[in-house]
Amino acid sequence: MVSYIDVPATSKAQDARRTESIKIYGPSAFKGMRRAGALTAQCLDGVCDLIRDGTALAQINTFVLDFAAAHNARPATLGYNGYQYACCTSVNHVVCHGFPTEKKLRDGDIVNVDVTLIHDGWHGDSSRMYVVGKPKRAAERLIQVAHEAMMQGINAVRPGTRLGDIGHAIQNYAHSQRCSVVREFCGHGIGQVFHDSPDVLNFGKEGTGPELREGMIFTVEPMINLGRAEVKVLADDWTAVTRDKSLSAQFEHSIGVTSDGFEIFTLSPAGLHAPRVEILTAP
Repeated sequence: MVSYIDVPATSKAQDARRTESIKIYGPSAFKGMRRAGALTAQCLDGVCDLIRDGTALAQINTFVLDFAAAHNARPATLGYNGYQYACCTSVNHVVCHGFPTEKKLRDGDIVNVDVTLIHDGWHGDSSRMYVVGKPKRAAERLIQVAHEAMMQGINAVRPGTRLGDIGHAIQNYAHSQRCSVVREFCGHGIGQVFHDSPDVLNFGKEGTGPELREGMIFTVEPMINLGRAEVKVLADDWTAVTRDKSLSAQFEHSIGVTSDGFEIFTLSPAGLHAPRVEILTAP
C-alpha cells in the first residue's frame, strides 16, 4: 500500500534519507529545488562549449567539477556507490552511466551528459543530449523523439493523475515513432535525497500506480532506443549499452507537482534545454 509523508519545512539535509513513503514537500523545498535545478541547468549550458570533435570526455568531467566548486555546490555522483566521476557521459549506443574518460568525441557522435549538483542540501538532477558536428538524420530524429517523449510524460503530471499515466504517455509516444523504451532504468523521487521514492517508470498503463499529489518532487528521464529496447551492463558494473548497438538518447528534468500541474526546476536559463532539430515524423 502506498503511503505519503509530509516533510517539515525545518527538515535538514543531514537528516534526510530514502523512505518507502512518498514525500510531500512545501514551498521552502520548492525554493531550494529551483536554486539547485537552475544551477545544474546553467552547468549543462556551459557544457555546450565543449561539445566538438576532439574533446575528451574527461574535459567535461573537469568542467563540472570546477563549475560546482565555483558555485558552492558538489556533484552528487562523485563517490556515490563507488562512482568516481562528477557526471555521466553516454555516447552513441551507451544508454546511461557512461564514464567521462579520455575517450574523445568525434564528428557525428551524440552524447548524453547527466549532472546532479547538490546546493544547500537540494539536488538538481538533469541530463541533455548534445550533437558533435553533423549527425545522421536518424540520430537527429532520435534526439527529438527522446525529448518529446519526456515532455509527453511531464505534461501528464497534475494532482489526481497517477504515476502510470506518465509512463503510458512516454511509451505511447515513443512507440508511435517506431522507437523503443528502456525498462531497466527509471525516474525517481528527489529533493534532499538523490534517489528517493517513488520510482517513475517510463512505461505503464493509464490510471495505475500511486496518485500524484501537490508537493511531490521527482525526475522524469526516459531512455529511448532507435532499435530494440534490450540493454546490458558492462563489466565495470555501471555502463549500460544497447544490446543491438543501436543509438540511444535520454533527457531528464527534475519537476515538482503544483496545485494545477507541474513546475520544471531544471530549465536552461539560456533556453538550451530542448534540441534544435524538428524531425518528428517516423519514416
